[in-house]
Amino acid sequence: MKKKLTILFSILLLLVLSACGQTASNEAKSTSEGKSDNKETKIASLSIHLTNDLLALGIKPVGSVIGGDLKDFLPHVKDQLKDTKKLGPVKDPDMEALIELHPSVIYLDEEFAGQDVSKYEKIAPTEVFDLNEGTWRDHLRAIGKLVDHEPQAEQFIKDYEKQTQEVKTLIKNKLGEDSKVMAIRVTAKELRVFSTKRPMGPILFEDLGLKPAKGIEELDSNQPYEVISQEILPDFDADAIFVVVNSDDEAQTAFKQLEESPLWKGLKAVKDNHVYVISDQPWLDYSALGNKMAMDQAKEIFSK
Repeated sequence: MKKKLTILFSILLLLVLSACGQTASNEAKSTSEGKSDNKETKIASLSIHLTNDLLALGIKPVGSVIGGDLKDFLPHVKDQLKDTKKLGPVKDPDMEALIELHPSVIYLDEEFAGQDVSKYEKIAPTEVFDLNEGTWRDHLRAIGKLVDHEPQAEQFIKDYEKQTQEVKTLIKNKLGEDSKVMAIRVTAKELRVFSTKRPMGPILFEDLGLKPAKGIEELDSNQPYEVISQEILPDFDADAIFVVVNSDDEAQTAFKQLEESPLWKGLKAVKDNHVYVISDQPWLDYSALGNKMAMDQAKEIFSK
């Protein structure tokens, strides 16, 4: 009898140990699978615009190119990229820094990637975007699909359209129904007038539905701007002028001199107090996040 009890106890003990082992194995497998499922995709973005589209979806790339002149991330998104590795300017990315990141995927702007896509594909799978095709909405949707954030992309666009309608009403109340507008940029050496092409054209003339001043639609729509002389500013006969002034001291001085000139003071927009100085970033970003921030600024300007 004693021998039988000993054998039975041994069998029960083996069953218990086996069950515990199986449970531990399943837990380990589950933990391993969980880590695999939760592992974030490490995206290296070699386009400022694609970086800001990612940020609009709540995704921070592990690495991103920077503003060439600034030698840094653009000021309107810099605080969101504290943990992102700088990968040099888009025209000359830091390949060594890119390799060290071990990205899961690389996002490229076709315009700047040129024929060099293969060198990126050797580092990681590569997605190439033609940012001259479609609008920022199309770019955001394409990224949303790649990163499984399609609902977030659609919600972002929906919120933007709602805000745009609000700003449209504010501008209409301030400028009137048929007001015609233009946008210019003052640099240290030249005066530029923006065409209907991105980055500025779509915000003003498509999203906000503003009417272009005389001659704007005749500018080369394949170019973002045209250099003009101050003397032809009156020819545009604009009811309102949006002005981007470069941040360097020379450009700031050039704009002050322009403001003091009789020609400037004689412009309809100036006399009616409809000149709006805006920052180059985010207005010239032309990304989902850049346009949203520009619309925020427009709302603030025309709510005053």
